[in-house]
Amino acid sequence: YAGREGGREARDARNNEKILLNVRQNRKAYYCCVMVMLRHPEDPRPLVAEGIWRGEIARAPRGTNGFGYDALFLLPGRGLTAAELDPAEKNRISHRAQALAKLLELLNGSHRP
Repeated sequence: YAGREGGREARDARNNEKILLNVRQNRKAYYCCVMVMLRHPEDPRPLVAEGIWRGEIARAPRGTNGFGYDALFLLPGRGLTAAELDPAEKNRISHRAQALAKLLELLNGSHRP
């Protein structure tokens, strides 16, 4: 498999290079996570929670934490990429954390769409 060639870090670097070569003006970006919970296999009303983490594409990769596009995902209000964040901080504010928080609200009955 070509996907294994060079390991994950090499693939991430190649993918990031492609983005930097192709993105010129609109640098807006976001991560999206959707979590769905079925209470039973035939659940007609599953719980669906979405988390969106908005950012921009950095001019160059920065940071060593994370994986994938984290080194390019710039948080404008902080001036840091996701890969520059402390892993605990990233896990607290990411799209996955947002989706999980919404799912927990749905489970507790406190979420209002």
